[in-house]
Amino acid sequence: MTTTRILVTGGAGFVGSHYVRALLGPDGPPGVAVTVLDRQEMQAAGRFTSVRGDICDAELVGKLVSEHDQVVHFAAQSPVRPCGPDADGFLRTNVMGTHTLLAAALRDGLRTFVHISTDEVYGSIRAGSCPETDPLRPNSPYAASKAAADLIALAHHRTHGLDVRVVRCSATYGPQQSPEAVVPMSIACLLKGRPVRLRGQGLNVRDWIHIDDHVRGVELVRTHGRPGEVYNIGGGNELSDRELTGLLLRECGAYWHMVESVEASEDQDSRCSADFTKIRTELGYAPDKDLATGLAETVAWYRTHRSWWEPLLQRSEQGAA
Repeated sequence: MTTTRILVTGGAGFVGSHYVRALLGPDGPPGVAVTVLDRQEMQAAGRFTSVRGDICDAELVGKLVSEHDQVVHFAAQSPVRPCGPDADGFLRTNVMGTHTLLAAALRDGLRTFVHISTDEVYGSIRAGSCPETDPLRPNSPYAASKAAADLIALAHHRTHGLDVRVVRCSATYGPQQSPEAVVPMSIACLLKGRPVRLRGQGLNVRDWIHIDDHVRGVELVRTHGRPGEVYNIGGGNELSDRELTGLLLRECGAYWHMVESVEASEDQDSRCSADFTKIRTELGYAPDKDLATGLAETVAWYRTHRSWWEPLLQRSEQGAA
């Protein structure tokens, strides 16, 4: 059997690490070997190799891409990490890092390049959900950098014929997510007896997807997607921030007096939702994890893994001080 060598960038992160475990797990595809490129090194074993490095390092990236058949590109500077007042981190990692990978892929004749993006590139909408054909109207510097990376990736397909496939996914939650993100941060605060923060009136709406469904959608695009195409992946769980907070309060056995209102951010989308009809009809995708089950399982995980997230929460709070 021929081995497919997959380079996963950002494979130590939340979504990337779940994806790697799915690839190499008992239900994963046969004949796959995985290398993770991340700033955080992981322990290598069997069909898994870890390389510590930066996706903007052209020499390292060129060497790794030349040794692999496919790239699944998760690595990104996210808005929950410090990036400086001018969003330098977003531009460097999300735009230049993606360009560095694409240049290497084009030079070495890479078989497939799966670029992981976000539904935030569509910006805020008044109603409904955005199909892949909608124009990109990002509001935040982060979303703008991801939109730029999407366009650069797709241009490499249109101009050079590189097999690029773009994934835009809804807001994702699940176990082992850093407590900097909204769902684990709220759970961590409630489990520690602290109030959770609700921005503004809590009326902003997002579609939420469990990590397992996110990963499964990415794998469908890698294995059956079409070159040059964009695929939205959604969970079908549209909630206002207030509704999400209410569900988390209930799962944690807390009440509304544990909620603290804070000023809303100006670059937040009032409604962000992606239409995932295309991946459902073309690739047979449908979310498996209903929201009630997913949130209950997620809260249960954080209850029993305090030793994992409490140090991360402490470091995050010290860094923000």
